[in-house]
Amino acid sequence: MAGTTVRAGQRARQGPGRWASWVAAAAVLTAALGACSNGDDGHPRDDDRSPVSRAPGGRTPTTHPRSSPPRTIPAVRAYDPGTGPGWKPGPDSRVVAPDGPLADEARMLADELGAEYAKPPARQGDVELVLGPGQRGGPEAYRLTTRDGRVRITGAADAGVFYGTRTVLQTLRSGGRVPEGVIDDRPDRPQRGLQLDIARKHFTADWIEARLREMAGLKLNQLGLHFSDDQGFRLESSSHPEIVSRQHLTKAELRRILDLAERLHITVIPEIDSPGHLGAVLRAHPELQLTSASGTPARGAVNIADPRAARIVDDLLREYAGVFPGPYLHVGADEYRALMAKNPEASYPRLASAARAKFGPKARVQDLATGWLNDRAAVVRAAGKRAKAWNDGFFAGGVVAPDKRIEVEYWTGKEIGARKPAEYLREGRTVVNLNDEYLYYVLGQPNQFVYPTGERIYKQWNPAVLRGTQAVTSSPTGPRQVPGGRFAVWSDIAHAQTQDQVARGIRLPLRAVSQKLWDPRRPALGWPEFKRLADRLDRRR
Repeated sequence: MAGTTVRAGQRARQGPGRWASWVAAAAVLTAALGACSNGDDGHPRDDDRSPVSRAPGGRTPTTHPRSSPPRTIPAVRAYDPGTGPGWKPGPDSRVVAPDGPLADEARMLADELGAEYAKPPARQGDVELVLGPGQRGGPEAYRLTTRDGRVRITGAADAGVFYGTRTVLQTLRSGGRVPEGVIDDRPDRPQRGLQLDIARKHFTADWIEARLREMAGLKLNQLGLHFSDDQGFRLESSSHPEIVSRQHLTKAELRRILDLAERLHITVIPEIDSPGHLGAVLRAHPELQLTSASGTPARGAVNIADPRAARIVDDLLREYAGVFPGPYLHVGADEYRALMAKNPEASYPRLASAARAKFGPKARVQDLATGWLNDRAAVVRAAGKRAKAWNDGFFAGGVVAPDKRIEVEYWTGKEIGARKPAEYLREGRTVVNLNDEYLYYVLGQPNQFVYPTGERIYKQWNPAVLRGTQAVTSSPTGPRQVPGGRFAVWSDIAHAQTQDQVARGIRLPLRAVSQKLWDPRRPALGWPEFKRLADRLDRRR
C-alpha cells in the first residue's frame, strides 16, 4: 500500500543506531496511543490511530502490530491475524462484483458504506465479492481476507458472501477498520431466527421490516409468522376473506416484507395453526365448533370429525403455500382442547367414535388428531413445502404415528401429553429448539412466564437445551437432528407492551440467541463485554 513502507536506501541513510532508536520511540508511541484510543468497552475507537502507528514526520514504519480479532455479533468462528494496516473505506473505495448473483449484495454494501458499486477487476481500497462454488463450509460459510489494502469476501453461495458483508459493517462499527488477516466463518446451525405472533397483536409492516434488517445484521435467517389464532386472522386471504380481522397485513404489504426478506437471505415461515387456535375462523364458521359431551364449546377448536373443517384449513394452506416462497409451512397442532382433557374419549365421545370408524376399534381421539396432522402435512407436501408442527401435537402409543417427515418444533414439556425431547430424537425426528424456559417472550407475562433476558440465554442456553434448563445428553443433538431454533414473541396480552417496547425488550435476547446458534460453544466474551459490544454496534447503526 502506498506510503506504508520505508525504502531500504532511506533506512541506510538514517544509520542503524538512529533507526533502532526511532523504532523504540515508535513502539512507545504506539502503546500510548493504543491505551488512550480504546473506548469504555475496551475496543479501538474509530480513528486513524489504530491499528496503524505513525512515525514522526508522517512516515510509517515497515511493520505493523499484529491485528486483533474482529468484534462482531455473532463472533467469527476462526481468525488468522495479520500484521498489516487493515482496511477502512476511503473516498475512492468501491464494492466490486460481476453481474449475476452477487450484484444485489454488492449494491447493498456499497450503499451502506457510501461507496460506489463497480464491476471487476478490483483495485486497492476496494471490497471484492466473489463466488467460489467449491468452497467448503456450506452455503452460509464465507472467507474474508484483508490484505494489501483491500477486502475480498468469497463463499460457495450468495448467502455466505452476504454474511461476510455483515461482518465488514460490524467490524467498522466496533473498531473503525477491518483488521488485517483471514476470517473463516460459518454457522453451526442452519435454522436461526425469530418467531412472531402477529395474530393476537397487530404489528405493522414497517415494524416487521425493521426486525428483518435487525435479524440480517445478526446473521439470523428465519422469521416465523403466526398470523392465525383465536384473537385474529391477520393476513389478507382470497380463499376465505370472511375470516380476516379488521387490522391485518395486506398481500401488498406481505409482498414487500417477503421481497426484503429475500434480499436479506431470510426465510419467512407462515403458520396456520390447527385444529386448535382457530377462533377467528370459528367466528365466521360457528358450525365447525367442537363441543364436549355436555355441549360446552372447546375454545378455538374445530371439530376434526367434520370434513368441512379440513376443507377450510386446506384452502388456506394451499393459498399461502403459493404466496410464501420459502421451503416451510407450519401447521401448528398444539393445544387441541380435546386432547387436553383428562379423558378425551369420555369428554368428546363423537371424536372417539369417529376415530374408531376411521382407524379401527383400538383407535382413540389422539389417533384422529394424528390423522388430521398427517393429512395437513400431506397437503403441504403436495404444495411443495415441508411441514413443521409443535411438539405437543405428536403423540406416542397410538395406532396412528405422526409422519416422521414433519419437523418437531419443541416448545414445552408442561402441556398434557408433551414428551421429553429425547423421545423425539430417538425416533429419528428433526427437532427445532423453541424452549419456553429461555426463548419465550410472552406479552404481559401470564401463566408464570417472565420476560427472558439476554444474559440468561448467553450464559445458560444452547441448542441442546431443548426443555427446561438441562441439555439433552442421551440422544444426538448436533445440527443434523437439532438444526437450530427461534426466539419467540407471543402476544397473549396484546396491550401489555407497544411495538417499540417489544423491540427494546427482545434486543439483547435476540443477540444472545444469534451468538449461541452461530456458535454454541462457550463465548470468548463475558456477558458485560458482550453487552457493551452490542450497545456499541447499535449506537453506530
